[in-house]
Amino acid sequence: MVQCLGNNNCVRSHSPRDFNLCSKFIGVLGQVQLEPLEARALRGSDVLFNATVTEKWEIMSWDVRGHQIMTVFSKGEIITTEPQFSATICPGVEPRWVEFTIHNVNRSDAGLVVCTVQGFAFTPKTAQLIVQENGTVNTLGGNQKVVEGQQVEFQCLTTDWFPAAEVTWTRNGQKVNESLYNTSRVEHGDKFNSTSVLKFQAVRNTTVACLASLSSLTHPQSSSVYLVVVPKPPDWTVLIAVVVSYGSFALLALLIIGIIFYRRKKKKGKSATL
Repeated sequence: MVQCLGNNNCVRSHSPRDFNLCSKFIGVLGQVQLEPLEARALRGSDVLFNATVTEKWEIMSWDVRGHQIMTVFSKGEIITTEPQFSATICPGVEPRWVEFTIHNVNRSDAGLVVCTVQGFAFTPKTAQLIVQENGTVNTLGGNQKVVEGQQVEFQCLTTDWFPAAEVTWTRNGQKVNESLYNTSRVEHGDKFNSTSVLKFQAVRNTTVACLASLSSLTHPQSSSVYLVVVPKPPDWTVLIAVVVSYGSFALLALLIIGIIFYRRKKKKGKSATL
């Protein structure tokens, strides 16, 4: 418990649950720099905020979820209501900074994070915490084997993401034009599922990958399948037409030759009779 005495001095006890702090410190106008002002994190990760104070200070408090959860004293004492929160003070230098950490962050922690330095000379600083959640990504149907020139279709399903995942596609590592696929999203409880359908004409063997990403993900999650393209079979209709055409020409030529040969033979026979 922190009690104010008549001479504006404060006496500090060591109770970790009592935050009736004295705020009657008098000093020159100071500034508090809070970074980052917006933090995006995956559920289960740790989030760090740094507060730097330009003037001498005594007491700093941190609010999360609309409640004060930590008090930091410049001399090194740190009182917190929950083990999920911790802080580190950089001692011996001015301005002093405090590193405030939220461990194993949950979506319930999302919202405003407020740093307040006690005293009328300091203005509270506020940051925004956004907590995201990654789910699964799967390309349905597995590998495909098709004939060259055939239209192929691939379907990708993302499940249990918050917010909805941004879905993109690649072919052999190259990003696919958005005109070749369409993506629909549906809310499922407090999360989102997405279905994306990619269509294109098979030309060559291709590795097809579906990628799902969030702003807090360092790298997209992906699911890949392989497309095997076999050459077109011979067009027997054309071949038969060519054979028939050549056959007809040959028969016609033989018929003409036969007629000429017959007429010559017949003419020679008449000459011999005379």
